[in-house]
Amino acid sequence: MFVEFGRLARQRGLFALSALALLAASVPAHAQTTIKWLHLEANPDRLATWEEVAASYEEANPGVDIEFQFLENEAFKAKLPTLLQSNEAPSMFYTWGGGVLKAQSQTGAIRDITAALDADGGAWRNAVSPAAVDGLSFDGKVWAAPVQSGLVSFFYNKALFEQAGVDAASIQTWDDFLAAVQQLKDAGVTPIAGGGGDKWPIHFYWSYLAMREVGKEGFEAAKAGEGFQGEGFVRASQHLADLGALEPFQEGYLGATWPDTQAVFADGRAAMILGFENTATASNQANSATDGEGLAQDQIGRFAFPLVEGGAGVITDDLGGLNGWVVTTNAPPETEDFIHYFSVENAAKLAERNNVLPTALGSDTSVKDPSLADSAAQMAKATWHQNYLDQDLGPNVGRVVNDMSVELASGGVTPEEALQQIQDAFSMEM
Repeated sequence: MFVEFGRLARQRGLFALSALALLAASVPAHAQTTIKWLHLEANPDRLATWEEVAASYEEANPGVDIEFQFLENEAFKAKLPTLLQSNEAPSMFYTWGGGVLKAQSQTGAIRDITAALDADGGAWRNAVSPAAVDGLSFDGKVWAAPVQSGLVSFFYNKALFEQAGVDAASIQTWDDFLAAVQQLKDAGVTPIAGGGGDKWPIHFYWSYLAMREVGKEGFEAAKAGEGFQGEGFVRASQHLADLGALEPFQEGYLGATWPDTQAVFADGRAAMILGFENTATASNQANSATDGEGLAQDQIGRFAFPLVEGGAGVITDDLGGLNGWVVTTNAPPETEDFIHYFSVENAAKLAERNNVLPTALGSDTSVKDPSLADSAAQMAKATWHQNYLDQDLGPNVGRVVNDMSVELASGGVTPEEALQQIQDAFSMEM
C-alpha cells in the first residue's frame, strides 16, 4: 500500500479540505495534472527537502500537483513490475540503473528521455555529468535522468599509516598498494577491513581491477559479447588472488558482514577500507564504531583505487552507485520538466542539505561535508562511471561475481575457474 504525501496532505488539514469542498461548489473546476512520484526515501530530512522542491515547482506551475508515493525498498522491488503494467503506474520512479533498467526499457512501460535532454541545444544533457548520462543509456537512448551518484574509494587511518611508515600519496599503482599492505603487516597492523560474509564488499576489488586492466572499451566489449575470459580479466583476477595471498584482512573476515567490516575500520582495528563515499562522515563513524564515536574526520584520509601498470584504465574511471528517475510511458509531459527542475536546478540544494553527490555539473562545490567533498571533486572529473556489477550485469551474474571475488581472495579458485563461472552466468542472461 502506498503512503502518499501529496501537496494537499502536506499543506492542508481537514478544515481546509472542507473549505475547498465548499469553494468547489461555486467555482468551476480546473483541470489538474498530477505527477505521481514513487520513491524509497525514508530519511525525513531528505524527504523534507524533496517536499520543499516539489512545493516550489507547484507554486511556479499552478496546474501541476506532485503526489508523493512511498514504498519500502524490498516492497518496491517486488511490486514495481506489476505496477508498471497496471492503471496505477507512477509517473516517475527511482532506479539504480543497470540490467533492471535495461529490461524495463524493453517492456514498453517506460519512455526514453533522450529528446528532453537534447532539447534547447542539449541544455539538460550539457548540465549533467556525461559519465552519469552514459551509465543510464542503452542502445543510444537515455532511459533515466541521473540525479546522484556514489564513489567507492580507499579510506585509511592516518595514525596507523604513520605508525607503519606508509605514505598514502605514494600509492599510485597496484604494486605500490601491495607493498603498502606488506609494510603495514610488517608493522603489526591489520592492513584492510574486509567483508567476506556479505561478499559484495570484496567484489569492489575485482570490479576496479578489471576496470583498471581492460578500461571502458574492454569492459563494454565484454558485455557486448566478447565475454569475461580475456587476458585482461585473467590479470585482474590474478591481482585479487595476489592480494589475498598476503592475508591482508582482519581475522574472521570471511564471515564478516558490512556493518562488522565498518566497525573494524571505525574502531581503528584495520588501516584501510574500500568503501562508500560516506565512510568518513561523522555520523557513519559514530554509527559504525563500538564506542559510538569512531575515528575523527581529520584522522581519515582517502585515495582513489590505484592503477595497474600497463592497464587500459585511467584514474578518473570510477566505480559506484548511480541513481536516477525513470519516466513511465503514460506519464504527463510535465514529468520531464519537473525531474529537470529537481535534479539540475536544485542540485546545489540537494548537495548541501542532503549530503549526496549530485550528477549535475558544478554541484560538487555545494557539498559542505568535508569528508564528502574530496569524493565529490573526484566524481566531477569522472571519465567513466561503472555501476555496481550486481546492478549493471543483473542480480544473477552479480551474485556470481560476488562469490568468485571472495573465492579469488581466499584462494578457493584459480582466475580461469572464476572467470569460467562468471562467463557461464553471463551467457545464460544473454
